[in-house]
Amino acid sequence: MKQIFNGVKHWQKIAYVLCAYDLFTVVLSYFLALWLRFDCQFSHIGQEYLNKYYLIILPYAVFVVLVYYLLGLYHSIWRFASFYELKKLVIATAITAITKVVVVLMFVYRMPISYFVFGVAFQFFFSVGIRFSYRFILLLRENHENVGVETNVLLIGAGAAGRMILRDVNFVQGGTHGKTKVVCIIDDNSNKWGRYIDGVEVIGGRDKILAAVEKYEIDEIYIAIASITPSDKRNLINICKETDCRIKQLPNMYAEKAGVVSAGSLQNITIEDVLGRDPISLHQEDVAAQLHNKVVLVTGGGGSIGSELCRQIAKYEPKQLIIFDVYENNAYDIQLELKRKYPNLDLVTLIGSVRDARRINSVFETYRPNICYHAAAHKHVPLMEDSPCEAIKNNAVGTYKTAYAAMKYGCDRFVLISTDKAVNPTNVMGATKRICEMIIQTFDNLVRTNQEDKLPVLITHQLDMDLEDGDRVPTGSGHTEYVAVRFGNVLGSNGSVVPLFKKQIAEGGPVTLTHKDIIRYFMTIPEAVSLVLKAGANASGGEIFVLDMGEPVKILDLARNMIELAGLRPDVDIEIKEIGLRPGEKLYEEKLMSEEGLKETENHLIHVAEPIKFDADEFLGNLNILMNLAYSNKAPEVVQKIRETVPTFKG
Repeated sequence: MKQIFNGVKHWQKIAYVLCAYDLFTVVLSYFLALWLRFDCQFSHIGQEYLNKYYLIILPYAVFVVLVYYLLGLYHSIWRFASFYELKKLVIATAITAITKVVVVLMFVYRMPISYFVFGVAFQFFFSVGIRFSYRFILLLRENHENVGVETNVLLIGAGAAGRMILRDVNFVQGGTHGKTKVVCIIDDNSNKWGRYIDGVEVIGGRDKILAAVEKYEIDEIYIAIASITPSDKRNLINICKETDCRIKQLPNMYAEKAGVVSAGSLQNITIEDVLGRDPISLHQEDVAAQLHNKVVLVTGGGGSIGSELCRQIAKYEPKQLIIFDVYENNAYDIQLELKRKYPNLDLVTLIGSVRDARRINSVFETYRPNICYHAAAHKHVPLMEDSPCEAIKNNAVGTYKTAYAAMKYGCDRFVLISTDKAVNPTNVMGATKRICEMIIQTFDNLVRTNQEDKLPVLITHQLDMDLEDGDRVPTGSGHTEYVAVRFGNVLGSNGSVVPLFKKQIAEGGPVTLTHKDIIRYFMTIPEAVSLVLKAGANASGGEIFVLDMGEPVKILDLARNMIELAGLRPDVDIEIKEIGLRPGEKLYEEKLMSEEGLKETENHLIHVAEPIKFDADEFLGNLNILMNLAYSNKAPEVVQKIRETVPTFKG
């Protein structure tokens, strides 16, 4: 017998005790009801009532235990008892009470009304009391044991998300670990000031943050606002950064809607939050109409920009999405992600290089894409300074071959991903991207004027002018619209300074800065991709779309912000070291050339640059020479020819 009992789990032992307790308290509850009915005098209770009480109370007590069991009241973890358990107790009490009233009155005897009223009240009181008192006693004991070891938290946001964070910290985590406690709340809604949530006061708006940190000895600040604009969040973060507190934030507005907001879901502040601005308001109906049920090709689809293009395109339900990339690991990663998120998407992942004319022609011939987003390119400035021939082969020649295949096989739109480094370039990478823009403008102009025959075909590693006529695009047969999209540095993209700084901080420094005065424009990857999609939808041909990228960011400030967000002190915990400008690097990035003008679009943050006129025949001749020099690996000659091809190149 003892061995059998030893095999019973702890929670089962508690369930047996609760079962016995319920049997006893049900019997007691209805006895007390009779006792109260007759002035708390046992001798005044009529014998007929006692007899009927004795007759029905044990079967009823067993019935109550059975109902409790069926509703799972012996399987709950009562140290975490909540409204869910309370609701089940109310339902169980209602079922048993109604059953008792009906059975007793119809088949047994007419008992006093107070017998039923007080009986069910005592039954509910005893059932709730034992179960919730266990949790209450545990909380009191743990709070007493953890006095003096709390981390004080300032909560920003007295809305639904803030309330959930508060209760999770103070009553779940606080009750379990006792290390964290929300001691005050900040909210900009003056109607909430001076009021309390679970005993914690809303002390005022954001102007009270610094004073509250000092008064309440705050260690951590939680930003728990589900819907907040990036600029508003940035302003809040900048205030909080004036303190030495650790700052955390709600990950996104969907967490609250999904009901999963907790202290554990809070995330550290990122540099994107510090630099964040209000999202660009784009009417994406035209984007949806452009992409829905269309075959879309993304070259460089595994890269940081290309993969985000694929993510956003997939949302618009294209007929088919083709990922084309030379690097198989990146292509494989985005393929798995999209298959998981969009199981019904017709997804094709192809490996190949835009430098291979036969491969890129085969892709266009087989899949006949309606739209091509050309993101494939070499982008690392210092590397391209050392390998200018590769920059020409991949960026310039690769763009030409892809653009030609798009024209040849009836692609409707060709969208080039360009960069602000193409403006008055001081490096080979920027100059080759300017050549890409010139290629796009040349194609668009010659297609519009039915002069496709002037465009040479690139098949081998040279401009082959002796191909058969069948390989050329007949005059007047092209209809592709070409457009370029120019933007600045993208936060978190491959080659961005942000991942480099993160790595250096993680390694303990130093954070290397090329120049203390260097500035850059920044935007997030989703922002950049939204612009690219918008350009693809609204292109009329030959434009260079330019995004108003806001205020420039000083890279020194960026480095300091990232170190502080890591909980460290610039120049104390992490050294900031100036190493000098890299080859081809300039202090300031420009969005437009001086010769270019701007035209407004329907969105005041998006502009169109007036194309700079140049001689297409001369440009194509220079491109011919550039390609021959590049494939001959004559680097000095290539750089010199780039200067002749791009008059604004200052490298």
